[in-house]
Amino acid sequence: MVEESSSALEFEIIGGALCLDFVNTLEDRPYPEPNERLQRYADLVAWGRRAGVLTDGQAVILRGVEARDPDAAATALGGFIKLRESLFRIFAAVVDRSAPDEADMARLNAALAEALSPCCLVPKDGGFVIDWRDDSESLDRAIWPVVRSAADLLTSDQLDRVCLCNGPTCQWVFLDVSRNRSRRWCDMKTCGNQAKARAYYRRSRAQPN
Repeated sequence: MVEESSSALEFEIIGGALCLDFVNTLEDRPYPEPNERLQRYADLVAWGRRAGVLTDGQAVILRGVEARDPDAAATALGGFIKLRESLFRIFAAVVDRSAPDEADMARLNAALAEALSPCCLVPKDGGFVIDWRDDSESLDRAIWPVVRSAADLLTSDQLDRVCLCNGPTCQWVFLDVSRNRSRRWCDMKTCGNQAKARAYYRRSRAQPN
């Protein structure tokens, strides 16, 4: 059986929305050769566990599906990566206050139609919640909640809080929920500290000897 990705604990969950965390599975996007975190389907399963959209049992089942049919799993992953990049361009257009590309919207709407099909209402705590049918062997299982998250965010009153990290080599996406909307970095421990270091270096260079 395919083992879980060793990078499972390295996925950062800082976007503030599931769909944004999925977009952030590509690192150093502005570089000619960015760091692709989803190298194989098992990496997507690991991300799904880290993001909370897959249970341990579902992860085991999906890794077994990949082991039985690696070609189908690889094909599915390729489609998910295309969807991820469409989501990035859509949210980048939101930040830029421009119209998203029609092809990207078509890809998202096609994924939304597929994700809505397995949706179902289930009783919970005296009310109801939207869940997905018990179809644990579907290679799309981890993507259904991502697509639903994107649809919810794009139609929410928080859409104007979507931001791109100011790090010149980053471009991760996040929701700025700070009171004065002052968040500039995906994470102060990484891009924020790097920006501070660059600013300090520039100031030190500008000081007279």
